Amino acid sequence: MNKIVLATATMLIAVPAFAQTILPSPSAEEGRAPRPPRARGVSTALAIEAAQTAIAMCAGQGLKVTALMIDSEGVPIALISGDGAAAITQRIASGKATTALKMKMPSGEAADRAKTDPAFMVQLLADPAMGTPRQGGVPVMAGNDIIGAFAVSGAPSGAQDEPCARAGIAKIQDRIR
Repeated sequence: MNKIVLATATMLIAVPAFAQTILPSPSAEEGRAPRPPRARGVSTALAIEAAQTAIAMCAGQGLKVTALMIDSEGVPIALISGDGAAAITQRIASGKATTALKMKMPSGEAADRAKTDPAFMVQLLADPAMGTPRQGGVPVMAGNDIIGAFAVSGAPSGAQDEPCARAGIAKIQDRIR
C-alpha cells in the first residue's frame, strides 16, 4: 500500500533515533499565527496522479521510489512513498525538488553544472534544503511560469529516477494551469 502524506512543511529533518520527514507539530504560538493559503502549484489531485504515475513506472522496472510534488514556494503538495521505498528517499526527493525549483532547472542539470562550477556547488551546499545536487527533480511549468517542482528518489541512480519524474509530469501536463 502506498503511503500518502499531504504536508505544509517547507523543510525536512531527521533526528538520530527517529527519522522524520515533515516538521514536528507547531507550537501553540505557531498555531495561532496567520495561515496564508498555499502558494501557486498543481492541485492535490494532479500531484497525487503524477506521483502515482511516476511510482508505477519505476515499480515496473523493479525500482522502489518516493515521489514528491512541491508548490512554487517549496511547500509539499503530495508525498507518496511506494511500497518498499527507503525512508531516506523522502528527504532526497525533497532536495531534488527544491533544487529544481530554486535553480529553475532540472536537478540533474544543476548537478552537472556543479561539477564544473565550484561557486555554484558552494551555493547549492550552502542551502540545507538543496544540499548535494542529484538527478531526478524537474520544474513544473504552467506556460512559461515555474509553479513548483516534482522529484523522484529511490532508484540506484538519478538517471533512473528522472524518466519516472518526467512521466509523472507528462501524465498531467495538459491539465496544469
